[in-house]
Amino acid sequence: MSQTGFSALNALSPEQIDNLSRLGYEHMTAIQEKALPPALEGKDLLAKAKTGSGKTAAFGIALLNKLNPRFFGVQALVMCPTRELSTQVADELRKLARYQPNIKVVVLCGGVSIGPQIASLEHGAHVVVGTPGRIKDHLRKNTLKIDQLQTLVLDEADRMLDMGFRDDIRDIASQTPAQRQTLLFSATYPDNIAQLSDELQRDPIDIAVESVHQTSTITQQWILCGRDEKAATLAKALSHFQVQQAVMFCNTRQAVEDLTQYLRNQGYLTLALHGDMEQRDRDQVYVQFRQGSAHFLVATDVAARGLDVDDLPAVVNYELPRDADVYIHRIGRTGRAGKEGLALSLITEKEDYKRAAIADTQGYDVPLMSPAELKPSGAAIQKPAMVSLCISGGRKNKIRAGDILGALTSAGGITGQQVGKIDILDFVAYVAIEREVANKALAHLQKSRIKNQSVKVRRV
Repeated sequence: MSQTGFSALNALSPEQIDNLSRLGYEHMTAIQEKALPPALEGKDLLAKAKTGSGKTAAFGIALLNKLNPRFFGVQALVMCPTRELSTQVADELRKLARYQPNIKVVVLCGGVSIGPQIASLEHGAHVVVGTPGRIKDHLRKNTLKIDQLQTLVLDEADRMLDMGFRDDIRDIASQTPAQRQTLLFSATYPDNIAQLSDELQRDPIDIAVESVHQTSTITQQWILCGRDEKAATLAKALSHFQVQQAVMFCNTRQAVEDLTQYLRNQGYLTLALHGDMEQRDRDQVYVQFRQGSAHFLVATDVAARGLDVDDLPAVVNYELPRDADVYIHRIGRTGRAGKEGLALSLITEKEDYKRAAIADTQGYDVPLMSPAELKPSGAAIQKPAMVSLCISGGRKNKIRAGDILGALTSAGGITGQQVGKIDILDFVAYVAIEREVANKALAHLQKSRIKNQSVKVRRV
């Protein structure tokens, strides 16, 4: 983290700097310090930066700075590989835009009905965030116009190319003004990123920042075991290292389902996440895990894109990835912002070549231990501290976090200290409640009104 404050950026208004301060943005991260000055000058950027580096604020501050609030045409378009990342980016942009009134950010992604998106666009939008496939659908239907675009952002461009969106990206970009600013962010720089940059950008400023995590804050531990011993070895390791919450990575959907069932049988509240799930179910899983109401999230890499969990204590590689860069990206989800993190990896003898490739990438070997060295603590599995409640009303119903908090803490309810994170989606909202008072909170909400509306509430 640099010590340079946002006030050093002369292009930002006092109101904007004030808002950043209220959001907790005191000093610029490395990517913000390098990217913001040229981006605010209107230059194209080709930036290498990973999730968690502060890149959303880097491109968000720049694109918001150019908006004309009085013109309700689309002035900025941010393309992301997944709906989850799109939603996360849009939420961050809305917070960053609070310093100027009436800025409208619309999310356009597949997996949900297109009708409400068309209705949102009819009322005008300043910024659109979405996936290439659904953005193209709207362009085809003529429900989205991007001929007045000032800023085009490609977030996690490498992942979008991996997912086969190259032609869609080129087609979308061809419908924007030639004089636009193009900001391209990618975690890795394969050859196809350079080709995409050549096609879409004009003299881009090349920026790279070090990996977002300092490996010194992450304790890496590899455990050598037979293929058939993996699940039992993992159970011993979780007890030995006293892991209470973690994201666990598998390479296939079947492995995700098998491991999830095994951990549930052990008594852990475990959630599965893979690409074949309905979007509504994926949303619930993301939120439930982020709110701390589950022990483990077992996921494939593609499904976990866009998952951002504050203070994640541990990451487990139940199956090692084929690519060393993916390993670095996985473990970088823990040990953030100077906090301690643990990365456990189960490895078989046949996978020694993967271990060697990762050691080569990192520049050092990771300690290796055997299952015999694991000493389970014998302590009973504690239930997660929080329980998530689902409310049948969201952003489209004009429900805000303050409305939910007010209903929970009204006469006969619970205290504000017993309420955790509140996540508001388009048509539903989720609120985390301390486990001891979850039933009381549920009963109270079921007989309360939120924003003068009757809502259905259920325990997730």
